[in-house]
Amino acid sequence: MRFLSMMGNSFGCSASGERLVSAARDGDLQEAKALLECNPRLARYSTFGVRNSPLHYSAAQGHHEIVSLLLESGVDINLRNYRGQTALMQACHYGHWEVVQTLMLFRANIHRTDYLNGCTALHFAALSGHSRCIRLLVADYVPSIPDCWNIIKKRLSQDNSVTNFDTTSSLCSIINKPADGGITALHMAALNDHVESTQLLLDLGACVSEVTVEDGTTIDLIGAGSTALHYAAYGGNAQCCQALIVRGASLTAENANGWTPLIVARSWHRLWLEGILSRQPEVRPCILPSPYLSLPLMSIMKIARECGWRTPNSLPTCMDPCVVCLERKCTVAAEGCGHEFCTRCALYLCSTNSTSTITPGPPGSIACPLCRHGIGSFIKLPGTNPIKELARAGLSLSLCTTCSNVGSESTSMSTPLCKPDFHCTRISSLGSGTFRSLGCQRFPSMKLNSSLCMGALATGLSLVPCTDNRRVRNQFRWCSRSSLRRSASHGESRSSWFCSSQSVDTGSS
Repeated sequence: MRFLSMMGNSFGCSASGERLVSAARDGDLQEAKALLECNPRLARYSTFGVRNSPLHYSAAQGHHEIVSLLLESGVDINLRNYRGQTALMQACHYGHWEVVQTLMLFRANIHRTDYLNGCTALHFAALSGHSRCIRLLVADYVPSIPDCWNIIKKRLSQDNSVTNFDTTSSLCSIINKPADGGITALHMAALNDHVESTQLLLDLGACVSEVTVEDGTTIDLIGAGSTALHYAAYGGNAQCCQALIVRGASLTAENANGWTPLIVARSWHRLWLEGILSRQPEVRPCILPSPYLSLPLMSIMKIARECGWRTPNSLPTCMDPCVVCLERKCTVAAEGCGHEFCTRCALYLCSTNSTSTITPGPPGSIACPLCRHGIGSFIKLPGTNPIKELARAGLSLSLCTTCSNVGSESTSMSTPLCKPDFHCTRISSLGSGTFRSLGCQRFPSMKLNSSLCMGALATGLSLVPCTDNRRVRNQFRWCSRSSLRRSASHGESRSSWFCSSQSVDTGSS
């Protein structure tokens, strides 16, 4: 009987769940709010088979406001679909940096790997060349100190004087984490001619000597034992090759097939690379630091998590508004020049900066929009009060459970939803990973009908007709060894070597 009742409840919620999936996919914020206000448990709904949740669809489409709404409703931020992909992986693959920023502020796990290729979110971002997503992923591992990049270089040269700098060691391990076949994010960026991402990964500590391995899970047409320069030679981009050579990539390294990067370039008819790959340059070209370095990003993200960033921090008649938005109260100040901003504007400034203009200050400094002085970090202004808990502090979609003393007629009910006709008072908070508990007290003249609440335990199987027949489809590509060889022989997309890029269907049947 209990199984039948649970089965009936799942059928009853399927129509609303599909509506929430459609709202998340189409970016309908008002529809999503209305559905979650009626039943917050819909945030945990997932489509049949592919197990894509509304969080996956909103992240893949770049609807960061809906992503925030779903996270505040209690959905698991690291929820996986049937391929093991999280919402963070989807956002990185499609380059939605605002979604990545939101997920990172809610502390999404960047170490999760998918089931297909063992790729992390960093691999997905490097595969598609989304540099803004890359720097947001490692924001918690790049300290906001002036000597940060010098310390990273010393770490790469195995200088014992910096062995106590644990953050940089963790950063290098994340950047160089291999997927199946030993393929790193640098391999993916170099293979697909993403110069900016290649340069950023090198500045973040990517190792040019990492090689692929033969494990039987990845089809590698170049061969095991290949470095990132082998992959760049196949990609055919001269700037990627030069950046790798300047950072110490070997021109004579041979893979398992006995191929050097020059042989790889000749085999795939990249003849314009022979002059670069045949000999070491007498005068190494000067390569400036990546324009996507953001030194103060770690400091502002720490303040945003502690004090909030989305809601206005003051009344509309604020006496000292932020000079950028003129709407919110100033909460942070730039070290050095001392100009004050709100947390949201400072966070946006650090996340979007991609200028090649040389700013006075260390590499990665953000130019102050008022005086152009280089900002290396942000500090919290006095009087900025921290919030108790970021991930659930703004939770307005609360769950209601019936109290044990409601009456004898409600003893068989255990519903997660109560109608607005009842007075709800918060009795406790269960923490960030759970919903808030509410107590429901019934008015004397009202009588609760258990069939009105979704999720109520019924005595028999109850099917609710679905009014929305739209079904969400997940398209994925199968690639075979023969098709990969044909595509490689004709010089087609190299990213098809990995079947990790599943696209979420944006249409409806």
